[in-house]
Amino acid sequence: MSHRIIKGFTYIVFLIAALIVLSSCEQIALITTPPKKPVASHTKLAETAEKTFWETLHRGDYNNLPKTTYLLTAAYLQNPNDPTIAAHLGFVHIWKITERAREKDIPPTIVNEIVLAKKYFSDATELSPNDARLQGFLGVSMLASGKIFADDREQVRGYFQLKHAISMWPEFNYFTAGYPMSDLESSSKHFKEGLEWQWKTLNLCAGTIIDRNNPDFSPYMSLETQKGPKRACWNSWIAPHNFEGFFLNMGDMLVKQGDWQTGVKIYNNAKLSKNYSTWPYRKMLEARIQNAKVNVANFQQNNKLNPDTTILFSSGNGCAACHQN
Repeated sequence: MSHRIIKGFTYIVFLIAALIVLSSCEQIALITTPPKKPVASHTKLAETAEKTFWETLHRGDYNNLPKTTYLLTAAYLQNPNDPTIAAHLGFVHIWKITERAREKDIPPTIVNEIVLAKKYFSDATELSPNDARLQGFLGVSMLASGKIFADDREQVRGYFQLKHAISMWPEFNYFTAGYPMSDLESSSKHFKEGLEWQWKTLNLCAGTIIDRNNPDFSPYMSLETQKGPKRACWNSWIAPHNFEGFFLNMGDMLVKQGDWQTGVKIYNNAKLSKNYSTWPYRKMLEARIQNAKVNVANFQQNNKLNPDTTILFSSGNGCAACHQN
């Protein structure tokens, strides 16, 4: 072996050793650096920001998002360790892009909303790792980010993040994970999986296997609860029309798949809610029942210019349908 070869080999070995040492130093530095710790905010600014957030959400007031975002951001900069403020910041940013159909002219900068949503949901999950809802919202933001920026690896990371969230709270996260998949092609693998996850939600909420030929939910209405994991199946103060919104979305997915007859049966379950008469989107649902057959083509084409001819997720009402009073 020549001197030059030996010298080159020695250099490579030295370089590998140096990289290992540097990597070890990085790991040691990270391990010894304390993580962020959750600290609740009790300032006047934080109280105002939270109050504005809930008022904006429950009014479905998309136009008030700039003010709400401003206040929440100011409160978070005041205390970047508050998981609730971080979570609500993530939510207003994902709301902004989800309901972008409300914009007169949709600017290309709207994509920045998903970047910010992912950042704040990431912060929130770091501060509150056991909150399965936040794990699901983080997965959705990762999945959407990957799709928007054509990043296949980010989409894969988002998908498995959603699977992790489902394992933590399936009653909540089967819907959370499947909802954005309603925007995919109806023939795609993940659209079909998202629809299957809606059926699994129904089974969990009913405590039995729902008859897919006759998915009448009326026998299970007495199971309504505000406690435990099954509270995700029903309306609550946070989502006063969660029940109705779930069946509106699931009906849309069935219609988009081509099974409009079952879609109508699922739509009709929304009327079982004791809050149905006050739901702001009941006329949308009733129009869908009337137009289910023709909406097969409409939903597959996904004409986002008209909320009556596109799926709920893309209609401009994707968050408000469950959360607006």
